[in-house]
Amino acid sequence: MADIFHDFPIQAPSMRVFEALATPRGLDTWWTKTSGGYGGEGTEFDLGFGPGYDWRARVTKWVPGAALELQMTQADPDWLGTRIGFRLVERAGTTQVQFYHTGWPTANDHWRTSCYCWAMYLRVLRRNLEFGEEVPYERRLDV
Repeated sequence: MADIFHDFPIQAPSMRVFEALATPRGLDTWWTKTSGGYGGEGTEFDLGFGPGYDWRARVTKWVPGAALELQMTQADPDWLGTRIGFRLVERAGTTQVQFYHTGWPTANDHWRTSCYCWAMYLRVLRRNLEFGEEVPYERRLDV
């Protein structure tokens, strides 16, 4: 199996980072085009990325301010069953983010593209939280 990992700091409190990861309003500022859902473990998120890309994920870990994990339940075949997670550790107002996307079937072309895309989306997340930058969905991979 292939996995994706990114570790990076965000100059924002961990609860603010968690809200950007765990609420539709937050997700729509950096990752999804539209999303819905909220709650603890066992709840589901709708993750919309445009026509033909209406995906779903089940929350498998929910620790406000500290951890979030989603397991993909409706998605592209390469993404099905994979887990997307965030571990957050705050120190003096800065949050260290440990991101992972694990369980890929192989290190194929889609995995390689997703490695790049995650880096770009996570940059948009950081820039939004640190500077208030908002990037339209269609331009997020170009910034």
